[in-house]
Amino acid sequence: MSEGFRMMGFIDLDRVIEIERRNYDFPWTRGNFADSIESGYCCLVMERSGFVAGYGVMMQVLDEAHLLNLSVAVNWQGMGMGKKLLMHFIDTAKGMGMNSFHLEVRPSNSVALNLYRRAGFSEIAVRPDYYPAEKGREDAVLMRMDL
Repeated sequence: MSEGFRMMGFIDLDRVIEIERRNYDFPWTRGNFADSIESGYCCLVMERSGFVAGYGVMMQVLDEAHLLNLSVAVNWQGMGMGKKLLMHFIDTAKGMGMNSFHLEVRPSNSVALNLYRRAGFSEIAVRPDYYPAEKGREDAVLMRMDL
């Protein structure tokens, strides 16, 4: 199966939103993704056999990369696709001359936490009440990797 990465375009938003809504109780909106594209953030899709299997959004602030969103379609999960997508973003950040990489993750998302830890991210702080949740708000674990 062929696989590759490319810049996300507006033409991808229907599929990206479909994946986003299946994966998250509180998904990003079409507007969130459109604004990210328009703002010049690094918005990528990962294709597998001609289909969008995953995507991510990374922004640059001075010499820091910040991962805003990373997701893999349900039917492609558990196959190492999240790791490939994350590593592609890390390589992209290094290529842009970034010195560090930051992200937030829900403490309840053990799969993502393990992925980030295995990739070399360290937990550096907790952001209280960061994410909307079924019963109020959920904290975020702030993670960092030096590049």
